[in-house]
Amino acid sequence: METIQRISIEECTVHYQVEHAFIMELDRHGLLQLVREENVVYIGYEQLPDLEKYMHLHYDLEINMAGLEAISHLLERVQALQQEIKTLRSYQEISF
Repeated sequence: METIQRISIEECTVHYQVEHAFIMELDRHGLLQLVREENVVYIGYEQLPDLEKYMHLHYDLEINMAGLEAISHLLERVQALQQEIKTLRSYQEISF
């Protein structure tokens, strides 16, 4: 049986000392994917590093939601380009 590893938003707000509205706003902007089940909202454990990153950017560096979206998009693009470079280098090694 597969166990779902997630934490409720209520527990998350207590643990991270972050506002409930902030997490919900991240969901509305597509930066996190929350799961709603029986009137409880959850976040998957695999998304907690992203939440921590957004918390740091928002609270410590005072970056707003639009800025978080832009940063997220640029980081995804950088990761895609890094993967493409890795693939091309791998292909180049095979060719020679």
